[in-house]
Amino acid sequence: MSLSEKKIPESVYGSEEMVIGCPSDTSKCENQATCAEERAFVRKIDMMILPIICSINFMQFIDKTTINYAAMFTFQEDLHLVGNQFNILASIFYLGYLVFQLPNNYFLQRVPLAKYIGTIVFMWGAVLFCAGFSQNFSQITALRFLLGLFEAGIYPALILLVSTFYRRKEQVARLGCVWICNGLAMAIGGLISYGIGRMDNLGMAQWRWIMLILGGVTCVVGIFAFFFLIDNPRSKYLRLNAESDILVENRTRDNAVVRTTVIKKDHIIEALKEVRLWAYCFATMLFCLSGGLDFYSAQIIHSFGFSNLQSVLLSIPNGALDIFFIMLSVYLSNKYNQNIYVACAMLCIGNIGSLLIVVIPNPKYKLIGQYLGWAAVSAYVLLLASISNNVSGYTKKIFYNSMMMVSYTIGNFIGPFVMAPEFAPRFVPSLVIYMCANVVGGFLLLIVRWRMAAVNRRRLANPSGTVTQVEDNLTDTQDPNFIYRL
Repeated sequence: MSLSEKKIPESVYGSEEMVIGCPSDTSKCENQATCAEERAFVRKIDMMILPIICSINFMQFIDKTTINYAAMFTFQEDLHLVGNQFNILASIFYLGYLVFQLPNNYFLQRVPLAKYIGTIVFMWGAVLFCAGFSQNFSQITALRFLLGLFEAGIYPALILLVSTFYRRKEQVARLGCVWICNGLAMAIGGLISYGIGRMDNLGMAQWRWIMLILGGVTCVVGIFAFFFLIDNPRSKYLRLNAESDILVENRTRDNAVVRTTVIKKDHIIEALKEVRLWAYCFATMLFCLSGGLDFYSAQIIHSFGFSNLQSVLLSIPNGALDIFFIMLSVYLSNKYNQNIYVACAMLCIGNIGSLLIVVIPNPKYKLIGQYLGWAAVSAYVLLLASISNNVSGYTKKIFYNSMMMVSYTIGNFIGPFVMAPEFAPRFVPSLVIYMCANVVGGFLLLIVRWRMAAVNRRRLANPSGTVTQVEDNLTDTQDPNFIYRL
């Protein structure tokens, strides 16, 4: 029986009986040809989307943290930074993030997603390139603000893109791939900075070359994304036939994402009334307080007794450990189908790392603690995956993502000030604050899980007799067939 003759399963989103994605064992599929076709379709999407969005996320992380590496050279001396001005540079980036969230919410629903992504990537690349010519604190502050302004739209846009193309069970792995690029950016950023730091007779300060080179590369990535990134599962570049068109319909029914330019106010009002939204928001803010470590990791390693260049070099494993913990959390999440429990486990490992830095005097063990601390990052990735999986209704999904970005911004804006100059060089009080924030954030995630599990039990005990049509653009609350992934 061909796919065109095969009846699409009725929508019970997230039901354990429903085949979500294609299992590796094709015998588990109703039809082996159908399963093989879906695997081929997913591979095609992966090849056309993942390299571009991973490159974008790689550049956004390395671009925003250039001052972390610049601080190991003559950055602060050349720009005559004093007092807490470095903290201000780290935080002002997130003020730009915050300012742009409301316009970003509008643009995501009204502008073609791929063109929008390409434009903002090019713009922040141009800003970073200009930052390489900064001469004083005022200039670099203004450019850091603009950098945050243009980077502000990228996380919600990428999450929305993944939600549009992939089944809910597939999204955790794809979001994990995207966030793994943060770790790659840390590692490769350290290598680039170390290499430039070893060069002589460059004609200008090493930190300027870092910003000029990375800014130029980002502009190229933005241009490529503008012309080649697809943003619709029915894009002409996917060359759909009648059978694959039905497959896309089936997949869209699973992820419950149908793009519309109509902004539905009832979706926003519903979201604002949900305890889950505010728990996610506060958890995000608390997790992102430790974003201050992105700008101070090299300086913390330097406080262990290593030289400037050694500190840059030893910051490279931060990226490798970040990648490892994200891969581990994605594996455990898929194996046990438990996003939030795995996130809490990663938070515990991260806190153990911070505790080692605080209580153990030996620099070698402090370095191990520094590396273990990156486990907590994967908890945020799983939080985003949980939202992507469990919020339906196009306007509601965009609003949730925008609220997460506001919380992300507030946490990251406050985070660098937690790394107060008076706590230097060991920053013990700062690390204690981060550990407490992780504990409270984990507790909030457990509250979210408890509430979603209660709804699942009620819906499974009293199944609806109606069939949900994905074109109805129902929210997860309105749809009696929606089952949350925990």
